[in-house]
Amino acid sequence: MDAVILAAGEGMRLRPLTSTRPKPMLPVGGKTILEWCLVALAAGGVKKAVIVTGYKKEVISGYIGKEYAGIKIEYAEQKEQLGTAHAVSMAEGKVSGEFFVMNGDLLVSKDLIKKFLDEHKKAESHNSMCLVEADDPTQFGIVELKGNLVKGIEEKPRKPKSNLANAGIYIFGQEIFTAIRKVDKSERLEYEITDAIGLLIDRERMSGFKACGMWMDIGRPWDLLTANETMLKDMKPETDKKAVIEQYAVIKGNVHIGKGTVIRSGSYIVGPCYIGENCVIGPNCFIRPATYIRDNVHIGNAVEIKNSIIMSSTNIGHLSYVGDSIIGEKCNFGAGTNVANLRVDNDEIKIEVKGTLMKSGRHKFGCIMGDDVKTGINVSIMPGRSIYPGSRIEAGSVVKNTIYNEEQ
Repeated sequence: MDAVILAAGEGMRLRPLTSTRPKPMLPVGGKTILEWCLVALAAGGVKKAVIVTGYKKEVISGYIGKEYAGIKIEYAEQKEQLGTAHAVSMAEGKVSGEFFVMNGDLLVSKDLIKKFLDEHKKAESHNSMCLVEADDPTQFGIVELKGNLVKGIEEKPRKPKSNLANAGIYIFGQEIFTAIRKVDKSERLEYEITDAIGLLIDRERMSGFKACGMWMDIGRPWDLLTANETMLKDMKPETDKKAVIEQYAVIKGNVHIGKGTVIRSGSYIVGPCYIGENCVIGPNCFIRPATYIRDNVHIGNAVEIKNSIIMSSTNIGHLSYVGDSIIGEKCNFGAGTNVANLRVDNDEIKIEVKGTLMKSGRHKFGCIMGDDVKTGINVSIMPGRSIYPGSRIEAGSVVKNTIYNEEQ
């Protein structure tokens, strides 16, 4: 079976991280989100995937290439962001028969894809959609079922008829393309896939099945930390033969250490933790659980990292602390840079999303730092702050608000 992965959007709610990359290219648990999508689809027998790109398309094609996890990769460009139905239509003529469609910002387990496919086959339906239970149905597209037949979809209903929400994973027959051509623009001035599904319900058999397995929608910055922790829990310990573990370094629990990485003496690493290739860790640093360190990262003397994502080619200078944070690529922390992850009043941390402070549901959250940020020595960053790519922070500064660089 073929698959279509929708990966054209900008991911505005995840800025500043998506200022320099599409949302599906954000890293969690040892891979990018898009790679995890492909791994799950491969488990469902997918042999060809069409990735619909748009925003910073070259980042995706340059990284994923023409093959991944045994899946042949093709690309279709959505030049204008005109909605999910429009994005699916970009794959017309590139997929055959029945095919998967999956939002590119989802994390799902292999079992979920396998079981969804099995249920679809048992139902003998040309079209099926995966459903998840919503805590607040008024905030989602809610599906009304009769048995396993979809009878209707309502976006953010005031009086929901169920708590089953659209999971963003489908199996469609070729008739979906005919339905899409008949769809009008919504109030958001987009062509919605749910409107196309509404047309199919009237003419074809559309089945709905509750998801069986892990499903996560990564829509907000704090979702990345939850996803990272989730994916690392199932990771198996592995140390590459070309990694160097110096005497008096301590490795406890499930820890992945990549090729060419050096763990210097006195370092203490507690899993689950993923350390990529060609990193230098230590000496005398403390890497705590649920930390993902990508390739070519230098963690200096007496540094502590906790429950964080550190992207490639970043340097965390000596005597620094990073907790519950997401740090972009090619950043440089001056000595003594500390990221606070807890308010002194222990209140819930608010994070700026699309210009508005939003409750994160977390009492511990550090900072969100874009690519190529540099701090001077002894910088303090308050909880929940965002720092945009290319910013420069003077020595001794206290970051209390969002930091934009001069070009933003």
